[in-house]
Amino acid sequence: MKKRRTKSKKASARSAKGTKPSSRRGKAKAAGKNTANVKAAGTNPQRVREILQKLDEAYPNVTCALVHESPFQLLISTILSAQSTDETVNRVTKTLYAKYRTPKDFAYASPQEIEREIHSTGFFRNKAKSVIGASKKIVEEFGGEVPRTMEELLTLPGVARKTANVVLGTAFGIAVGVVVDTHVTRLSNRLDLSRNTDPKKIELDLMQVIPQEKWILFSHQLIWHGRKICQARKPKCVECTLEALCYSKDKTV
Repeated sequence: MKKRRTKSKKASARSAKGTKPSSRRGKAKAAGKNTANVKAAGTNPQRVREILQKLDEAYPNVTCALVHESPFQLLISTILSAQSTDETVNRVTKTLYAKYRTPKDFAYASPQEIEREIHSTGFFRNKAKSVIGASKKIVEEFGGEVPRTMEELLTLPGVARKTANVVLGTAFGIAVGVVVDTHVTRLSNRLDLSRNTDPKKIELDLMQVIPQEKWILFSHQLIWHGRKICQARKPKCVECTLEALCYSKDKTV
C-alpha cells in the first residue's frame, strides 16, 4: 500500500509539471491576441477613414507653409528648413530670393555670401554647400529646371526623401510618397498609425494605410495639426478634433 501511495504522488507531480508548459503557451497566445487587437485598432480601415474625415474637416485646404514662387524656391526653402522653423526660413528667404533669383544665381554664388544670408537657419555651412551644389546640378544637368522624379531629385546634394516628397507633392502635385518630418513622426506614433521611429519605415507604414490620393494633403494636415494642437510637450487634447479616436499615452485628458 505504501508503494502504491508513493507512485500516486509521483504521478501527480508529473501531471502537475505537465500542465505548466501548456499554461505558459495559453498565456502567450492570449498576449499575442491582445497585441494583434491593439495593432489592428490603430490601422483599422474604418478608424483610418474617420481620422482622415476629421482632418479634412479641420484642415480642408492646407498646404506647405514655406513661402515660394517656384519649384526651385520651394526646393531651396525645404533644404534650409532642416533643423529650423518655417518662420525662420521664410524670414531668411524673403531677402535671399530678392538677391538670388535663378538657379544660376545660386549655382555660382560665393559660399561665404550664401552662408551669411542663411546663417540664422542653423547648420549654415552644410546648407550653403547643399544649396550651391543642388543649384549647380540643376543648371548643368537638368537644363535649369527642377526634376520631376524621385530618382532624379535624390541625386541633388542635400535632398533626401522628405525634401523630394515636399517638392513633388506641393510644386508638381505628384504623389509618390508621404512627407515625414518631426510632426508627422510624432503624430503617426500617437495615432498608432505606425510604431516605427525611422522616417523611411514610417513613410512605408503610412503608404500602406493612407489612400494614395490623400498622401499630399494628409502630410500637410498632420504638420499643421502638430504645430497648432498636437504639440510635442503639451498637446492640446481638449481642443483636438481627433481626441475621441486617440488613445496615446501622451494624452492630457
